[in-house]
Amino acid sequence: MKKETKKTVDTTAKKKDIVENNNTDVVNETKPDAVVEIKPDAAPKSKSLIIKLEDLKPFKDHPYLVREGAELDDLTESIGVHGILNPLLVRPLEGEDGKYEIISGHRRYAAAQKLGLKKVPCTVHFIDRDAATVMMVDSNCQRTELLPSEKAKAYKMKLDALNRQGKRTDLTFSPLDKKLENGKKLAETVGESQAQIYRFVRLTYLVPELLQYVDEGKIGMRPAVEISYLDEEVQRDIVDRIIESDDTVFPSHAQTRRIREKAAEGEISYEDVKAIMDERKPNQVEKLKIPTEELRTRIGKNMTDEAFIKYLFTAVDYYKKYLERNREQGAR
Repeated sequence: MKKETKKTVDTTAKKKDIVENNNTDVVNETKPDAVVEIKPDAAPKSKSLIIKLEDLKPFKDHPYLVREGAELDDLTESIGVHGILNPLLVRPLEGEDGKYEIISGHRRYAAAQKLGLKKVPCTVHFIDRDAATVMMVDSNCQRTELLPSEKAKAYKMKLDALNRQGKRTDLTFSPLDKKLENGKKLAETVGESQAQIYRFVRLTYLVPELLQYVDEGKIGMRPAVEISYLDEEVQRDIVDRIIESDDTVFPSHAQTRRIREKAAEGEISYEDVKAIMDERKPNQVEKLKIPTEELRTRIGKNMTDEAFIKYLFTAVDYYKKYLERNREQGAR
């Protein structure tokens, strides 16, 4: 019992020491306040620096969420005890002297803010935004808890960045060839099929409410992709019908295809969308389970399936006639 108490005190003391040392005004030889001047002809590939938290900015349009919860709490506790073991990846911001954009390490950055740290170790990469986007996606793509919306935004950002990089002007390499090649590269990097990559990218064309329903698992990938081809007004009609039904009516893949077909014919109204979405889905049809073994014991166990079914239909017909005769007699 005494050992456990001593361990708690030592851990707390170590955490306090890390925070206090981090917040001293003494900086190391790298001088994080100094402006990093990038010379195009002799720029280093990367450089290690200790940078003040106030000089760091999250990646613009960062697609990955920093979620509050046990995982972030555990990371914060670990950094409080051991410090930041893996430096954040950053790049100098164009036109903002001494400021850096975070490429990878947003959760470590959030944990450092929670702990009240003033500076963090960073690896500075002297790259443009497109190269930083590719690095940002690659450094996060293996995370297992990613939402469909996070994958959608990240994949689109990387594809757009790759399509802008190294554009060719010759006539032997078309823009479509380039896009297909980049889609193949991305698929290999993230471990998804190329078709699935493009499905995720289509999700970026959904209105926010529908994208959230996809994240929550209330709308599947296939119907979501179909909806993504509809204009915003029709998508809003779908959202309105879901809200009107108290989140009980969601479109199936077959229904979204019918909505697309209806929209392609010309004007489509909210009533049209509502009528299609309110149709009974195959999985909502109640299925009757007949205890065939019990019936066979009464009819005959050795009867073939064909004879068994014929017997049941004949019995139903006889019973139906029996009920009709009783109704006629009762009417007299």
